[in-house]
Amino acid sequence: MKGAILAVLSFILYAAPAELRAQAAPSAPQAIAEKTKDAQKLAGYFNLYWEAKQGKLWLEIDKWGSDFLYQSSLPAGIGSNDIGLDRGQLGATRIVRFERSGPKVLLVQQNLDYRAISSDPYEQKAVHDSFAESVIWGFSSAAEEGERVLVDATDFFLRDAHGVAGALRRTKQGNFHLENSRSAIYLANTKNFPLNTEVEATLTFVGDDPGEWVRHVTPDPQAITVREHHSFVQLPPAGYRTRVYDPRASYFGISYFDYATPVSEHINKRFISRHRLEKKDPSAAMSEPVTPIVYYLDRGAPEPIRSALLDGARWWNQAFEAAGYKNAFRVELLPEGADPMDLRYNVIQWVHRATRGWSYGAGVIDPRTGEIIKGHVTLGSLRVRQDYLIAEGLLAPYEKGKPVSPKMLEMALARLRQLAAHEVGHTLGLEHNYSASTVGRSSVMDYPPSYVKLGADGVPDISEAYATGIGEWDKVAIAWGYQDFPKGTDEPAALNKILNDAFAHGLRFLTDQDARPAGSSSSLAHLWDTGANAVDELNRLMTVRAAALKRFGENNIREGEPLATMEDALVPIYMLHRYQVEAASKLVGGMDYVFALRGDGQVPTKIVAPAEQRRALHAVLDTVKPEALMLPEKLLEMIPPRPPDYERGREQFKIRTSPAFDALAPSEAAAQHTLQFLFNPERAARLVEFHARDAANPGLEEVIDAVLTATWKAPRGADYKGAVARVVDDVALYDLLTLATNDAASNESKAIAAYKLRQLKTWLSGAATGAGEDELAHRAQAVRQIEQFERDPKKLELPRPSLPPDGPPIGGSVGNMDDGEPFFPGIS
Repeated sequence: MKGAILAVLSFILYAAPAELRAQAAPSAPQAIAEKTKDAQKLAGYFNLYWEAKQGKLWLEIDKWGSDFLYQSSLPAGIGSNDIGLDRGQLGATRIVRFERSGPKVLLVQQNLDYRAISSDPYEQKAVHDSFAESVIWGFSSAAEEGERVLVDATDFFLRDAHGVAGALRRTKQGNFHLENSRSAIYLANTKNFPLNTEVEATLTFVGDDPGEWVRHVTPDPQAITVREHHSFVQLPPAGYRTRVYDPRASYFGISYFDYATPVSEHINKRFISRHRLEKKDPSAAMSEPVTPIVYYLDRGAPEPIRSALLDGARWWNQAFEAAGYKNAFRVELLPEGADPMDLRYNVIQWVHRATRGWSYGAGVIDPRTGEIIKGHVTLGSLRVRQDYLIAEGLLAPYEKGKPVSPKMLEMALARLRQLAAHEVGHTLGLEHNYSASTVGRSSVMDYPPSYVKLGADGVPDISEAYATGIGEWDKVAIAWGYQDFPKGTDEPAALNKILNDAFAHGLRFLTDQDARPAGSSSSLAHLWDTGANAVDELNRLMTVRAAALKRFGENNIREGEPLATMEDALVPIYMLHRYQVEAASKLVGGMDYVFALRGDGQVPTKIVAPAEQRRALHAVLDTVKPEALMLPEKLLEMIPPRPPDYERGREQFKIRTSPAFDALAPSEAAAQHTLQFLFNPERAARLVEFHARDAANPGLEEVIDAVLTATWKAPRGADYKGAVARVVDDVALYDLLTLATNDAASNESKAIAAYKLRQLKTWLSGAATGAGEDELAHRAQAVRQIEQFERDPKKLELPRPSLPPDGPPIGGSVGNMDDGEPFFPGIS
């Protein structure tokens, strides 16, 4: 029966008229030349065809199964530091290839995290098929000529490749979606070259619930228009030589799992990231490079900023010269008409935002090898103005009848030179080195504060605010990462010698994970600190701060400025010690360490000496004495409420006395900034453990007793000094209660904190001879809070003390954001 039916069907098909059989046959694909006859051809790595009437961009594909690099970026951003979608921000770097299946064309991203470095194709296939790849996009063939296929790539280039909508959602700025009717190819920056194809698109995101930050930077917050860029780039030629990662050498890197590795060896392979640089004559002590590293500065940077940035970035040539290279590193102005997003250019970009924010050094690397293909620096333009403000606060330069000193601008430009060198350093592959400030100023990869001393007249002196030139550690790092050794050199031994010689001179490397956390333990690695000893520098800086505050007044602002704006310059001077007090506090319960390797002879860990821990504790507590926190009455009388159009914001203290300036708010903010470090749960746990291991070390009980003695149990008056003391008391109690209820704290820490609270309650309940009603009320409130904690810690609700106005970036990192943003956290 089935055979009969098939026979009938065959008869019907072949008996049908010839014209019907012709219609059933597939038509021949249209030729590319015919399809694109009305389009503008942009010839290059992948030919493009722009069809203006339809607004379509056609892509001609002639490279099948061949890997190339696909990079997305954001050439025109939003302008909000908080959202983070900056002009020039780099997106993901992918190794991709085109594959064809019938009329479909797939853009496939390789999975390079798992590899088989082997000549055995079966071994390679086993790994390839074990882990997923990602098809980024699917196209349909619209025309063909031989092996060449034409596809409509308009939708591909008009998609949100950079993840703008996701970034807006994550920062709670609303639910936005891409609006196709308000998006188009941006032809001005759509270009083609022999080795790279560049396409740019104007994209508009719409939403009906825009957040505060979006409202601040957009003309219509319900319609956010940016530009996204796409680069298809030929991969670098063979010949790049990888260098094995060493955790002591301060380089970022790549890693992957090589499943072809013998069982007796580590499967995880790590290599540093660096530019390709080779000597013409590796045997020569000094040689020109085969190809120099050239960076280009954004022409949008005005003078005198432009010259400062060029000078600072060029410092790196000193390091390359020390490594034996002649003219290996250059910095020039970006050629007129050049696109900063073009991957052929290493770029230093001058970027504007609505508020001061981080700068960072980003890069495009070859994920296969770690080779840096493009360095891309983003410098926030408002940081120079913040540095100028700090100098105004220090110098009080606006005396009537006297010319304005050039020292403020000189300091701000000196900081910019440091900043340019720092960010370029990231794009050379270098991580932060936060221990460098303890050995002179040995690295531009540290965060340098302005060094302020007091002149013979007791006036702050900023003549040595910032160092000039590259640091000694920077020379070590470049020599280790970029040295081109002669043939026959035992390279591992030579590289070890470079580091061992540095260690012998006291140089060392510690980075973000060692310095940024509030609970970090190193006495050497800190942000924005200086000096060989954190305690000595804190004591010195408090003297400088006192001198600057004593003379603070009208001369700190320009003639004709509202007197209320004195607070703007007051904030960074009042909080001048904020970074150094953090550094000193980390000596308490501190432990120094290095990234030692077996056999390298370094001492891996060492608990900070007990006497030094106690000295640090006393120095830190000195900063919360009322005498250190009180502002002069004359100054308080001079600061009126802020006038219209000068609203309070994140750069001013948070007040409770509106509209009047709050004389207690600065004390509360400074005390909370300090005491939160002493009661940090990681620090508390170390205090307990280190004391158990050696009773000579201060324990948590001793630290809590010292804090309570310096606050609640310290003598105070009934005047402004007494009010400041009570504010600090409240902060100390809040932080102690927070430790006692902190899920991150160890059981031992919480038990000790609870015991000390019970002791404090007993003391507070005792007689307070001669105390006034304000003091008695203060004590009674504290007792009620402790009793509430004892009844049910989970129901304890305390108002959180105010924090200081925004500090970092000075002049201008959460995770790895920067004043130098690190190189490879995805946005770096």
